[in-house]
Amino acid sequence: MARVIRSLAGKVVVITGGGRGIGAATAAALVTGGAKVVIGDLDLDVAEETAARIGDSALALPLDVTDRAGFTAFLDEAERRVGPIDVLVNNAGIMPLGRFEDESDRTTGHQLDINLHAVIHGTREAVKRMVPRKSGHIVNIASVAGKAGFPGGAVYCATKHGVVGLSEAVRAELRGTGVEVSVVMPGIVRTELASGLSEARFFTSVEATDVADAIVKALQRPRFDVFVPSSLARMFRVTHLLPRSAAEWVSRTLKGDQILLGASKPDRADYEARAAASAPAADRETEAAG
Repeated sequence: MARVIRSLAGKVVVITGGGRGIGAATAAALVTGGAKVVIGDLDLDVAEETAARIGDSALALPLDVTDRAGFTAFLDEAERRVGPIDVLVNNAGIMPLGRFEDESDRTTGHQLDINLHAVIHGTREAVKRMVPRKSGHIVNIASVAGKAGFPGGAVYCATKHGVVGLSEAVRAELRGTGVEVSVVMPGIVRTELASGLSEARFFTSVEATDVADAIVKALQRPRFDVFVPSSLARMFRVTHLLPRSAAEWVSRTLKGDQILLGASKPDRADYEARAAASAPAADRETEAAG
């Protein structure tokens, strides 16, 4: 029996890091589906431009996900302005690249604070709000880097593995509560975050709109694992059956080991500079502790 397609009409959806890239594309797709969307972003000007482009059903609010009290206040304000949150999309994330031994403590801390700690905090806040209502959907944006290790992005991979593990455990805890969890694992997405990256053989990059469409489908017909493109799911099923040496040979053959490590530094300069300034609350805490 086919599963009933759930309507998005009137649903309140909150998206972190929604001003650009996957977040902005997802906001637009959800508004098209009839949802009311709250876009949270550190860059309020960009978030407001995105909301204005999408239409009256989108609202932009300032959000620094590394400020946990501020994150909670942001969710409170979203509910005050729009209504109880039906869907939280934990999308905010950064991907600074380079060899592990060259990465600074500050850069490592930023990735942990934005990519993992903020997802943990957002997920917990969503659970507290949704479980009493016996409905809701948490969408955590991870990556195929949450299923494998890619040279050149060791800490990034660690944070995304954390998001996948967190999502799996929370999903099991929430079974029977009426609250759904999905984890989205894109490959290379043609956004600023992926600037300067090459492509692996046989697996082409996708657009942010492709990820947005997959998120919409996962909300309409809830499922946990969301690979984009879907062909990645088949690849991981096959390689996980192989001995490690064979799986690593496949990765090298497909040049998966060069996707992040071989990124063009000049092409990534603007993105890396913006990523370095993306955790002001975390930096303030570090300075105060020092």
